[in-house]
Amino acid sequence: MPRIIVDDHFCKGCGLCVDSCPTHIIELDQARITAKGYHPATLIDEERCTGCMSCALMCPDVAITVER
Repeated sequence: MPRIIVDDHFCKGCGLCVDSCPTHIIELDQARITAKGYHPATLIDEERCTGCMSCALMCPDVAITVER
């Protein structure tokens, strides 16, 4: 089953991955703040992830890894 892994050290919470996800299963985690002061992206429904890699391709900081 595909899923994404977001590296909090690189994610700056820009939201491009949220906008690019065709299944709308990525959100910025408002409950967490990274060491750099950002709300990182998080996968909210792993079962609906298709592994399309749209989020990883849109990420300007290469903070997302897609596992298939």
